[in-house]
Amino acid sequence: MTLIERARTGLAVPEVEQVARTEGVSTETVLNGLINGTIVIPANPLHVGLVPVGVGKGLRTKVNANLGTSSDSCDVQGELRKLRIAIDCGADAVMDLSTGGDISAIRRELIAACSVTFGTVPVYQAGIDAIERRGAIVNMTADDMFAAVEAHARDGVDFMTIHCGVTQESIEQLRTQGRLTNVVSRGGAFLTGWILHNERENPFFEQYDRLLDLARTYDFALSLGDGLRPGCIADASDRAQFQELILLGGLVQRARDAGVQVFVEGPGHVPMDQIVANVQMQKTLCQGAPFYVLGPLVTDIGAGYDHITGAIGGAIAAAAGADFLCYVTPSEHLSLPDENDVRDGVIASRIAAHAADIVKGVPGAFEWDRKMSRARKALDWNAQAEYALVPEMARRGHLKTPTSDEACSMCGKYCAMAVVDRYLGTVAAES
Repeated sequence: MTLIERARTGLAVPEVEQVARTEGVSTETVLNGLINGTIVIPANPLHVGLVPVGVGKGLRTKVNANLGTSSDSCDVQGELRKLRIAIDCGADAVMDLSTGGDISAIRRELIAACSVTFGTVPVYQAGIDAIERRGAIVNMTADDMFAAVEAHARDGVDFMTIHCGVTQESIEQLRTQGRLTNVVSRGGAFLTGWILHNERENPFFEQYDRLLDLARTYDFALSLGDGLRPGCIADASDRAQFQELILLGGLVQRARDAGVQVFVEGPGHVPMDQIVANVQMQKTLCQGAPFYVLGPLVTDIGAGYDHITGAIGGAIAAAAGADFLCYVTPSEHLSLPDENDVRDGVIASRIAAHAADIVKGVPGAFEWDRKMSRARKALDWNAQAEYALVPEMARRGHLKTPTSDEACSMCGKYCAMAVVDRYLGTVAAES
């Protein structure tokens, strides 16, 4: 039985109890969310050492970090270091997007070292294998695609991005819409090319029940991918994007009926004034399924600083109801991220997630800020470091410019709070 089937039949679900303890909410809250599909707990039983997390309504906004090799850079030890950095910085999940080297061996090494939720995109491997065996991505078969899914499941992958909504119908919307950037999703591009070349329907859509059978057998969660997500703000909220989302909404219900956990991926590049509407539309069409967004990036000119453009959009999206933020690094659009990029990307997305959690009333979020404010008022620098998202950064920042005063070197003896305290009588005035 899958995790969701155990929950529905009233059997004990230790993963639910673990998530409830971690989140500071009742077991009933998590259990009910799991049963009605507004919460997912991606937890493949074959992922040894996993500490399960919940994603969805009423829970803390989660952050994912993408890792993986490329055809130009294949340093497995480097990816393992990035994995450790991502986890140490508080990532709730990682995805292996490797396209270079021995992809299967890399995935197994990363999973073995990973205690957090682990995701992949199996069509990458299916497409690359097709190039090596048959000369082109478009020569992969439906069996190749499903074999890749099963191989990832056997290795313990907790959730998989599957681009079921890239169909002949949604591609036709793309063709007639006219975009600046067309398709920027790698998995979406693989399938778009395959569909157009073979003049056949997407096997992941056409044989969706086959996919559900695999998900039920191995108990991994489906992350319905946004293969037609906008790649620039000019392409946001167009017919192709929403046609894909409409199709995914129907697939969400079929997954739930089959006892399979499912969540939905979203854009992409979206101007700030369209983000809330995008989230509301997804929640409506997909019946409250958890929403997993890449950024979204709110401008296209932030090259080198896209962790900031992504964090701005992520905060707005999460405050509006998005549940899961895929980090964006400073190297987005430029290069494979290095270790510092991973660190900066995770931290920026965690700040965005926490800012949204305050708005959403997530248990403990506002109180964390109150503790920091009390520590600042008391000029308690040790406590301020303790409550900072990155304590070591806070400590280094305070000591960067020495000061003989209790306040920081920005204000020194003219600290605003200290001055006002004297005149309010909170602290005895100096004679």
